[in-house]
Amino acid sequence: MTLLLLLSFILFPGFEAKSSTYDYTSSIECLEHPQKPQYDGGIIKNPELNNGLKGWTVFGGARIEHRESRGNHYLVSHSRNKSHDSASQKIYLRKNRLYTLSAWIQVNEGNVTVKAVFKTINGFKHAGATIAKSNCWSMLKGGLTADSSGPAELYFESNNTSVEIWVDSISLQPFTYKEWRSHQYQSIEKTRKKIPGFPFGSAINKNILNNEAYQKWFTSRFTVATFENEMKWYSTERNQGQEDYSTADAMLEFAKQHDIAVRGHNVFWDDARYQPGWVPLLPPDQLNSAVQKRLSSVVSRYKDQLIAWDVVNENMHFKFLESKLGQNASARIYNEVHKIDRETTLFLNEFNTIEDSRDGSSTPAKYIQKIREIQSYYEYCGFTIGIGLESHFSTLNLPYMRAIIDTLAATGFPIWLTELDLTSQPKQAEYLEEILREAYSHPSVEGIVMWTAWRPEGCYRMCLTDNNFNNLPTGDVVDKLLQEWSNSTSVQYLKMMPAAAESMNTAMFKFAA
Repeated sequence: MTLLLLLSFILFPGFEAKSSTYDYTSSIECLEHPQKPQYDGGIIKNPELNNGLKGWTVFGGARIEHRESRGNHYLVSHSRNKSHDSASQKIYLRKNRLYTLSAWIQVNEGNVTVKAVFKTINGFKHAGATIAKSNCWSMLKGGLTADSSGPAELYFESNNTSVEIWVDSISLQPFTYKEWRSHQYQSIEKTRKKIPGFPFGSAINKNILNNEAYQKWFTSRFTVATFENEMKWYSTERNQGQEDYSTADAMLEFAKQHDIAVRGHNVFWDDARYQPGWVPLLPPDQLNSAVQKRLSSVVSRYKDQLIAWDVVNENMHFKFLESKLGQNASARIYNEVHKIDRETTLFLNEFNTIEDSRDGSSTPAKYIQKIREIQSYYEYCGFTIGIGLESHFSTLNLPYMRAIIDTLAATGFPIWLTELDLTSQPKQAEYLEEILREAYSHPSVEGIVMWTAWRPEGCYRMCLTDNNFNNLPTGDVVDKLLQEWSNSTSVQYLKMMPAAAESMNTAMFKFAA
């Protein structure tokens, strides 16, 4: 038993390991039989459908029935006319509780996205999604934070109304904020202490080259950097055939002098809006030649000098290259990059995977599907694909964030938060602290880079300092956590727990995705 748990028993009566333990496991395989529900179903009644339809009712205009196959009982929603026509269970959500959700889903035909949704007194909350298949069961893992107490209904929906939605092994487990924070510190005790030197950094831009105050502030804190725009195609070849890497070269040299590791950002950006101005005008054959030239140029130039490449940036939301060069364009590019720079991890970098449960383009199931597309390319040679979670947050849903990372961790590939920031709002610093704590404590997150490059006219969405490099509240959060993570102990954690739990229960979760 760790010092953390031992002291928690002594100092906090009622704090028990059983009640606060979190299950980080998830499955990305489609199985013949669903696994047992996590937490024995939590607060869900009849989670394995062993008692017929007890606890489950019709939602919308569907028909529901209880079925059995090879000894396994499950719930079926059929005769659906609208996406939300399904089965539901009525529950009671408690304000500021963090709920982790899991379920096993199947459909009767095809491959179909199925979402878990909560109808609450404040509206509809999307809690997770999976790609359900026929003839096997897929796990959906997600979650939500209750922003108010009251009755709610959990149901499962699909835009494809022709399919039956089969559901089994449903679980909904609530945690208090105090328990949630205990998960984080237990994980830190178990994983981070054994591997010192966690990579933590920020984006930088060319302003750092001639600003000593910026240099001093940055290098005294961070071990990793990403160039905000300076390595992108539109920066290095503004005019066709006229390459200029001088700024990126100077920034890389600066990073090397200060032992700052650099992520390569990026080889290509799949958004049509961010191509060099001359690129969209090219016919396919000339575009293909330009792509090959760009790839060879930038990857060869920085070969063996970077810790990562964002290869085809935002490849699940945008399809510029695929629309011009065919659906295998991205997979081919990944393989070509690996052939040149075999030692550098190649990342699939995407937004709204952990930030926004409503965005169906980059769910973990879609993320994994894209990775498998790259792996299925005929020239794929077994290279590692890193999972880059951009993390441009507007709202906060820690249970969803954790559950999605759990699911992506089942791939076995490295996971980084690559562009972390938060929209301007009154509690920006407090929410930033919660996101950073959640990311740092997750056993499968291997690094964090914030998107906070300084500019005199203002940062992209979130600055850490003013123009004199005095910390803003967000910068104070960073310094506080850097100090805590370098000197953290279980005793320090236990000393701050009661006060933190009290303050955060009242202030932290005023909104949830």
